[in-house]
Amino acid sequence: MSADQTPAPAAPSRRTLGVMLLLTVLSALLVLTAAGRTWAEGRAGTLDVSVTGGRISELPGGLALVGLAAAVAVFAVRGAGRLAVGALTLLAGIGAAAASAAGAGDTAALDAEAARKLALTGSAATEVSHTGWPWVALVGGVLLALAGLLTLRYGRGWPAMGSRYEAPTRKAPATTETPGDLWKALDRGEDPTAV
Repeated sequence: MSADQTPAPAAPSRRTLGVMLLLTVLSALLVLTAAGRTWAEGRAGTLDVSVTGGRISELPGGLALVGLAAAVAVFAVRGAGRLAVGALTLLAGIGAAAASAAGAGDTAALDAEAARKLALTGSAATEVSHTGWPWVALVGGVLLALAGLLTLRYGRGWPAMGSRYEAPTRKAPATTETPGDLWKALDRGEDPTAV
C-alpha cells in the first residue's frame, strides 16, 4: 500500500452497532450490580436493617434484562422489527432510570423489613440513610435509553443474520393412505402430519 493510500474507515453502521452493544452490556452490568447492593439502611429498635435495590423494586433489574434481550434480538430482525426493538430498549432504559430514581428515597421496603425483624406490624425503621447505588442504577438506565436511541437512529443500516441461520425448508411429504405408509414416512425422517 502506498503512502497516499489509507485504509477505508470502518463502516459507521458497524461502529454504531458496537457502541450500542457496549452501552447495553455496560448498562445491564451497572443496573444488575446496583440492584443487588444495599440501597437503604436504618434501625429497628436495637437491630440494624437494610434492603437491597431488588427488594425495593424489581423493575430496574427486570428492565435491564429486557435491554440485554433486545440487544440480541436486534440481529434477528430487520426494518420495522428493528425499530420496535429500539423503541423497547429506549422505554426499558427510561423505566429503569425512573424506577431507580423513585427507589432512591423509598423507605417502604425498609419499614417492612423493620416490621419483619421486630415481628410487629406497622413498625417503621429509624435512623434511615440511603446509599449511592440507586444513582448507579439510574446511570445504567440512561445508558440503556441511549442504546435504544442509537438503535432507532442507526439500526436500519446494521447487519442482520444471514439466511444460513433461518430454518431449512422441507418438501411436503407425499400423501399417505395406509398406516404402513405413515411408518415408512417416519423412517425416512418425514413428518406425515405436516401439511
